[in-house]
Amino acid sequence: MRKVYLDHSATTPVRPEVAELMLTYLTTHFGNPSSIHSFGREAKKAQENAREQVAGLIGANPQEIIFTSGGTEADNLAVIGVAQAYSKKGKHLITSTIEHHAVLDTFEYLEKQGFKVTYIPVDSEGMVDPEDVEKAITDETTLISIMHVNNEVGTIQPIEEIGRIAKSKGVIFHTDAVQSVGKIPVDVNKLQVDLLTASSHKIYGPKGVGCLYVRKGVRLEPQFHGGGQERKRRPGTENLPGIVGFGKAAELAGQELEQEMERLTELRDMLIRGILERIPEVKLNGHREKRLPGNVNVSIRYIEGESLLLSLDMKGIAASSGSACTSGSLDPSHVLLAMGIPHEIAHGSLRMTLGRDNTKEDIEYVLEVLPAIVERLRAMSPLYEQSIGEEKYQCTVRK
Repeated sequence: MRKVYLDHSATTPVRPEVAELMLTYLTTHFGNPSSIHSFGREAKKAQENAREQVAGLIGANPQEIIFTSGGTEADNLAVIGVAQAYSKKGKHLITSTIEHHAVLDTFEYLEKQGFKVTYIPVDSEGMVDPEDVEKAITDETTLISIMHVNNEVGTIQPIEEIGRIAKSKGVIFHTDAVQSVGKIPVDVNKLQVDLLTASSHKIYGPKGVGCLYVRKGVRLEPQFHGGGQERKRRPGTENLPGIVGFGKAAELAGQELEQEMERLTELRDMLIRGILERIPEVKLNGHREKRLPGNVNVSIRYIEGESLLLSLDMKGIAASSGSACTSGSLDPSHVLLAMGIPHEIAHGSLRMTLGRDNTKEDIEYVLEVLPAIVERLRAMSPLYEQSIGEEKYQCTVRK
């Protein structure tokens, strides 16, 4: 049976070049970067090389990169670290309703600590309006955090415009760019962000390592204590093999960015077009043009998402209904609900995210298999039967 992996927003496989390099730093060059002997110095050199590679991918200065255990820790460090460091100036914070839970849950935590948070709504395509952000800013506002690309529907937010607003108002601006770094052009200066989160395993690097870009001059209260690593902003012995792997993955992603964007956009549009043509009553979620190259997210009426995913899996196709971090929840996606999609339709959402190993033949296989699965599941759906009955009744009345 053909195997097709379409869940690259959840995670990606480690590239062979990355794994080979990491093995060296797991076995031969295993020193602690904080040690002063030759083993340590060698490890330190590799770590700083990785810092340059990651910084190069986002247009940053290497000294502005803090390595973390992943995107979630980087988001927590950014949001809590800035809120605490600037709390004497004010306790008002701004974010959007469609953020990843690594950001949303962190803001909820701060609300319990006495901070006030404004949640900016989105339109039907999942887009934040910069004017809404500007209107929400008060004299007490210290931080704005808006994601670059939504992890579920792939909508690319107007970060550059929001960055200009934040800068003009003297408010610190963070963006969670876990889904955009290495997939579309990201430049911290062009976007005018003060802090940016990235993750290694979304760009064919290892899990368990990420980074937070912190613009020079921005204050940050550390969340861990007990060492001088990462300029005392993130103490703890560094995950050297992971950091080296992240650096290599970032370098390769930068080299292949334009070519891969063009290829994935073509495959994405082929998949969207095929689904909309072959399956009735399907809605494309997210922005049609301002969309991540590899993201397809649709709502299929009269279908329950979990049944659809299990049926696809039986055909060798791996997809998801939304964020992998909420896959254990039976609740509909908070992103789709924020976009105004009704509960019953949000339950039938399907996210397929493409990656570097996917081919035109993979898309053709999905388009061959998916319509038959939908037809079978709809035939078992009492809601679908009811809708057919209502349609027949309306036709009869019109006659």
